[in-house]
Amino acid sequence: MADKKKKPTRVNARLPRGFVDRDAADLRAQDAMLATIRRVYETYGFEPVETPMFEYTDALGKFLPDADRPNEGVFSLMDDDEAWMSLRYDLTAPLARYVAENYETLPKPYRSYRAGHVFRNEKPGPGRFRQFMQFDADIVGAPNVSADAEMAMMMADTMEALGIPRGQYVIRVNNRKVLDGVLEAIGLGGEENAGKRLTVLRAIDKLDKFGVEGVKLLLGEGRTDESGDRTPGAGLSENAINKVVQFVIAPLGHVLTREPLAAGSNPVALGKVEGYLNVDNQAALQRLATADITSEQFQEGLTELQQIAAFCGAAGYGDGRIRIDPSVVRGLEYYTGPVFEAELLFDVVNEKGQKVQFGSVGGGGRYDGLVSRFMSQPVPATGFSIGVSRLMTALKNLGRLETAERPGPVVVTVMDRDRMADYQAMAARLRAALNTDADGNPTAEPVPVEVFQGNPKQFGKQLQYADRRNAPVVIIQGGDEKAAGKIQVKDLIEGKKIAETIEDNAEWREARAGQELVDEADMVEAVRAILARHAAADAA
Repeated sequence: MADKKKKPTRVNARLPRGFVDRDAADLRAQDAMLATIRRVYETYGFEPVETPMFEYTDALGKFLPDADRPNEGVFSLMDDDEAWMSLRYDLTAPLARYVAENYETLPKPYRSYRAGHVFRNEKPGPGRFRQFMQFDADIVGAPNVSADAEMAMMMADTMEALGIPRGQYVIRVNNRKVLDGVLEAIGLGGEENAGKRLTVLRAIDKLDKFGVEGVKLLLGEGRTDESGDRTPGAGLSENAINKVVQFVIAPLGHVLTREPLAAGSNPVALGKVEGYLNVDNQAALQRLATADITSEQFQEGLTELQQIAAFCGAAGYGDGRIRIDPSVVRGLEYYTGPVFEAELLFDVVNEKGQKVQFGSVGGGGRYDGLVSRFMSQPVPATGFSIGVSRLMTALKNLGRLETAERPGPVVVTVMDRDRMADYQAMAARLRAALNTDADGNPTAEPVPVEVFQGNPKQFGKQLQYADRRNAPVVIIQGGDEKAAGKIQVKDLIEGKKIAETIEDNAEWREARAGQELVDEADMVEAVRAILARHAAADAA
């Protein structure tokens, strides 16, 4: 007996964990957001560049794990030449490779921006994705901290351009040299402690997520989360943990003022611009200046923070928008100097309906050694990255994301399959006329026009389709209209309004709500009139 043919196995449609699908409204909101950010970047003189999603793994940075298969933290594969390639972890390391390859032809300093998706092979969770978009800006070849100050100011400008008012965000600034000085003071200096220093820095970087007590656990024996997963700690002594908390984590507790200080009132010597510091920055710098830490790199980092605070204050950003904060770390190992984060201060509602503080939506810092990895000369650089996906989530929860639904397409319905050429000709005529002005130039916003491509047997299904697409107008021409040289133009929006006042089906059919019969030659003008009427109503 012959074996029965096995039915083909149906593939289960499922989205991989840590990844998301996005619909048209989300993508349009993202486009509007990127356009806003791009405009701010370009007002500071930055120009676009694009790098590929894949890089050779060794080009992505020394923060990657040293393993036979470098697939922890990143997604990697081996190409035909048996060379490891990885999906980019961020947009900074690929930029460093690009600059090194094109160093002789690029203007120095080189100002660039780029937007794109990055990939993290990490445990996904609420608000934590394996693929997300970043929008970076960097200055390569600028050794002075005035470039870092400019980055902090541009971050502030970007937040406000996106509709986040002053007082609901803060740009927090620190210096890795200051942090390294503190770690040296607790006995973690030297190359032999490099791994332990990185563990400590990553623990401090979790302050906004786990709080002081959670960070203390990460600095000590380790921390176990709600799922039972355990993160090994740095193994510091209780005394060392207390010192880290004292110099880095302890809150300042000072009230901001929007008034510049009187000249001479700042206890930290900043020369001619000392009066621009707000009291929060004044207190932070004073606290660091009086710390019992004498290492050269600590003092150098403190001086750079003083300069950044002064530059920002002199440019009009001394009102608390940019704040010196010793707890800012930034997790990546390649940062060598000033580091900064953009933090949202308002609460949002999470998936459980609980109010939570959203925290950081972007950050960056100075990475003077990253480009130099590819070259035989030092190349200073600084930059920052906005987490577009994360910031969009925050703005959406706050109701500040531009997600207004656009009008759908003008739909040309199909009454006779044999006349598809006629319907396509109508659509082409409408596209050409509705998407150009009187001088033949393209209009600012496209007006989509499409021919219905589904099963035309049931006309009601075509109208249902147009309604679901949010179509403002449908075009109807059956055999009788064609013979008479006429076209039915149906205003779906007006039709809905009229239909709401009619209860009797016979009356509804007789009313032909929102529908008018016009000559073929007048089709474009009839559609234009309907679209203009609705545009005026929306603007009113």
